[in-house]
Amino acid sequence: MRAYLLVIALLLAIFGAIGLYLAQRFATLGNPPPQPPITVSATRATLASWRNVLDAVGTIRALRGVELAAETSGEITAIAVSSGQSVAAGDLLVVLNDRVEQAARERQKANLELARLLFERDASLVKQKSIPQSQYDRSRADLQAATAQLAELEARIDNKRIRAPFAGTMGIIRVREGDYLESGTPIASLQDRQALEVDFTVPARHAPRLRPGLTVAVSTAAWPGRRFDARLEALDAAADPGTRNLLLRARLEETEGLLPGMFASLKIDLGETATHVTVPETAVTFSLQGNLVYLVHEDEQGLSVEPRVITTGAVRDGRVAVLSGLQAGERVVSVGQNKLYRGARIVLDDSSGSDT
Repeated sequence: MRAYLLVIALLLAIFGAIGLYLAQRFATLGNPPPQPPITVSATRATLASWRNVLDAVGTIRALRGVELAAETSGEITAIAVSSGQSVAAGDLLVVLNDRVEQAARERQKANLELARLLFERDASLVKQKSIPQSQYDRSRADLQAATAQLAELEARIDNKRIRAPFAGTMGIIRVREGDYLESGTPIASLQDRQALEVDFTVPARHAPRLRPGLTVAVSTAAWPGRRFDARLEALDAAADPGTRNLLLRARLEETEGLLPGMFASLKIDLGETATHVTVPETAVTFSLQGNLVYLVHEDEQGLSVEPRVITTGAVRDGRVAVLSGLQAGERVVSVGQNKLYRGARIVLDDSSGSDT
């Protein structure tokens, strides 16, 4: 009996100690010790006047650029240029085998000479009324037919010679002497790189704000940090019914270093100025609820923060336009918000230049 009482007393002591420990633990959790304030930097939202700019992407094209091809088929007997060479309008580029046509031209020249002699003879005889008028008319028709046939052969021979339709730079020549060229087979690209334009699209809802003559800033990955000036030249007559986008074309005023086919980023200056509430890019936090900023509040106990959802707009020179959710003059955290939460106490880091 005494052993049972001893065991019971021992168990009560153990469970009592455990209960006391748990009570102290829960009391600690219910009243956690105060957290030290978080050091952050803050700044005030300010008003800024920005030019309204529309962003777009497009493709650089040559004002005059073609894929050269032959109108007729035949064996290539000569290539008069090399890849990458600059050519003038009318320069001979490629010659196709024209031996048959050359022989036919010599024969036709003889036929034309005979038709001319017969016509001149009949013209003299018809004046003397030695032949009927019908014979003279037939001689004249034969002369005209022979002349037309020679012109046709000359055109066929000319089709065997491919010439530059305009001045430009040859691309990579994809054929060789001796190749049999089918009609329409690409030979090379010819591009006039002195006159370039950019084709791009924007949502059709912006059409009322667009007009020829607007300034366009063009940039490419090939020249990071460099801007090429352009002018909006034309708007398409209709929007694409599938995408609801409108095609536009801008003419580049500077082309050095650019190539047709390059991808380009564009900023179209709409010629309007708008005032925006702006904050540094670093002040905006991205979350599932949307874009957040942490507003700084001051009370008797010090400074604290409160998250607020905002609607953002354009980004320019490291600052974000706030379309709604924030007023000019309100103070927001600009650095250090990754540790913040609703109601967190903060202190400002003066060394970072916080706007107090």
